[in-house]
Amino acid sequence: MAEILERSGYLVKVRVEVPADRVKASYEALLKDLASRVRVPGFRPGKAPLKVVEARLGREALLQDLKERLVEETYPEAVRELGLSPVAARVVEQDLSEGEGFRYVAEVENYPEVRLPDWRSFALEVSPPEVTEEMVEKALEELRQRYAELVPVEREAQEKDHLFVRTEEGAEFPIDLAKALPHVREALLGKKAGDVVMVPVLNDKGEKVREVRTEVLEVKTLKLPELDEEFAKTLEAESLEDLKNRVRESLKRQAERAYEEARERAFLEKLAEGLEVEIPPSMLRAEERHLLEHLAEDLYRQGISLEAYLEALKVKGELEKFQEDLRKEAEKRVRIALAREKLAEELNPEVSEEEWQAYLQAAARAYGVSVQDLRRQFGEEGLARLKERLRQDKAVQEALKVLG
Repeated sequence: MAEILERSGYLVKVRVEVPADRVKASYEALLKDLASRVRVPGFRPGKAPLKVVEARLGREALLQDLKERLVEETYPEAVRELGLSPVAARVVEQDLSEGEGFRYVAEVENYPEVRLPDWRSFALEVSPPEVTEEMVEKALEELRQRYAELVPVEREAQEKDHLFVRTEEGAEFPIDLAKALPHVREALLGKKAGDVVMVPVLNDKGEKVREVRTEVLEVKTLKLPELDEEFAKTLEAESLEDLKNRVRESLKRQAERAYEEARERAFLEKLAEGLEVEIPPSMLRAEERHLLEHLAEDLYRQGISLEAYLEALKVKGELEKFQEDLRKEAEKRVRIALAREKLAEELNPEVSEEEWQAYLQAAARAYGVSVQDLRRQFGEEGLARLKERLRQDKAVQEALKVLG
């Protein structure tokens, strides 16, 4: 039997009573389970009498194990019976007497109740997209840069040039002066093919430890193609004007996507900010751990451990600010997740089979696997979460249409 003793926001105090006959049955099952695994001198494995096993293990220790087993067995039943959706719980009281039932009290952090603000009155302060001729010219210039060729020049090296050099050890390699280390760039600027220069080598502290004799074999510069009809045709455009129109349309599509994404971000942030909810601490801690796991993965790819990163922040006196920012970001993400969920519950959009299949195909492409492999990797629960994500996305889009 289970009953709610107190309820305050997300916190619910629950009392569970387990009848004596179930306690007795669970104790006997526990003893039999242990007897099959415990080695008792003088008996073959699994053949020792239960009383002998009980005496060997000690009744107090067995009763403690029994309490844990009974909680594990009955707690899920109790929260289902009471209609709770727990995110965390802890036992705060328990009583197990000889020959009687087992009673315990658990403090449950229940999934929070959420109330959305009046989102239909939102004014999203997002500027509509604008594509200027200056943006078109800049994009065309970037195209020229992308199709530029390196050509040798008979002059001194300049800041954006590429040099091909040979060291005293005989190693030959190119150097892009725009990306070279400052001391390397300084040594090579103004040099031309045939020049020999001593390039310093610095330690971690920026101190010169030696010099490498380096010969400049060749100086090259980027030669940009002319922005003309011929260049347009190399990009499969009918003319230069056609190329400009294509670039303009591409920029408009990019601007439109950026605009829609900005509106969605602004809407979700306002929705989360105005949300009436008391978030259980365990949900916030779980999101903080999630963020730290992602940070650890990013740092690992850079060859840095999370521990070393946090220690460096501590040394610089920035650890407290990092932790505060982490808490704020975790709360923001949890609030947005709850807001999306509640919005989907309110609008209840339908996901057609065609939309679901298209979504699966897009997800499979993103993961670089087939749809069949995606289904296998995610399993039923994972696919259910994906479908719910799609349903929430549709709810957000429907809300944005309402706002106009």
